[in-house]
Amino acid sequence: MNLLLVIHVFITIALIGVILLQKTENSGGLVGGSSSSSGGGMFTARGAANLLTRITAVLAALFIGNCILMTIMTSAQIRKSTSFLDTPVNSSVQPAPVQNTPASNAPDKK
Repeated sequence: MNLLLVIHVFITIALIGVILLQKTENSGGLVGGSSSSSGGGMFTARGAANLLTRITAVLAALFIGNCILMTIMTSAQIRKSTSFLDTPVNSSVQPAPVQNTPASNAPDKK
């Protein structure tokens, strides 16, 4: 479960980074203000935008899949323990000793 949590953190950081790398589209539909009329090659602004969009989609799918997997694993662990009393008690914590005073030594109230 801890491994999935670490993977989830890495996916989240990567997803945030990829989203922040993307440029917003202006009203003309050109990405990043590029006015080149070349095709959608890999190293053009449009090609980079397509790559970032695909990476975002893959990371988003991994994020959602990991969330679902962690939910399933957590619910399976919850079903295993039928009561909160079944959980092990930490042995290093011991209750304080109770001191009983005998009734004969109790002060008389008159």
